[in-house]
Amino acid sequence: MRYGYHGRILRVNLSTREIKVEEVPEEIFRMYLGGRGLGAYILFKELKPKIDPLLPENKLIFAVSIITGAPIPGVNRISVVSKSPLTNTYGEAEAGGFFAPELKFSGFEAIVIEGKAEEPVYLWVKDGNAELRNANHIWGKTVKETIENIKSELKEPRARVACIGPAGEKIVKFANIMFDNRYAAGRSGLGAVMGSKNLKAIAVKGSLKPNFYDIRKLTEIMKWFNETWKTYPGSVSRHKYGTSEVVLPLN
Repeated sequence: MRYGYHGRILRVNLSTREIKVEEVPEEIFRMYLGGRGLGAYILFKELKPKIDPLLPENKLIFAVSIITGAPIPGVNRISVVSKSPLTNTYGEAEAGGFFAPELKFSGFEAIVIEGKAEEPVYLWVKDGNAELRNANHIWGKTVKETIENIKSELKEPRARVACIGPAGEKIVKFANIMFDNRYAAGRSGLGAVMGSKNLKAIAVKGSLKPNFYDIRKLTEIMKWFNETWKTYPGSVSRHKYGTSEVVLPLN
């Protein structure tokens, strides 16, 4: 039995509209524990060198870690990996929020986007199933409008949505990918890659929560961690200012 993960990725070829599920060997998850590592592994393994980041040959990968969805602080991060149109080399951006655990609950550790759609589309993923849907009616709309339209159309108010706005559609090389109108994968210009593929959005919803070896013990440890964290001098400012507090140190 697997603990913490499903061992599957969803591969979507926008050019052919082929969607398939692939099993990932356990040793890959042991070597690349996080979404960033898994995404980098897939990109470097599959991407041919010297391609233009805005051509259909580029890949856009959304990936989560093996412990995403567990009651552990900080594991709700979604990693987006591709060849960056801004730097013309490896690009990765992360965002917080609820998209990452919902992707895990939909049955996958990663979504690999390939090719380019003939017209604007969005991807709908729920409980191990996926389909491409027409997005002409939301192309040109803002992030907020896009999310509202997709949730209404799917009749899934609790779905989580990753999408681009007009900047991504117009291939602005520093365009973001937005998650639930609040969280941004802002580095590397990956919104431009998404726009170059005519992919307006990805919506996810799921109930396929992974198994954990000892969820009771894990919950006890996290309760201790939360109480201990409150005594850390930097916890108040980090709670108040978020990641903006570490912009200068990280840069």
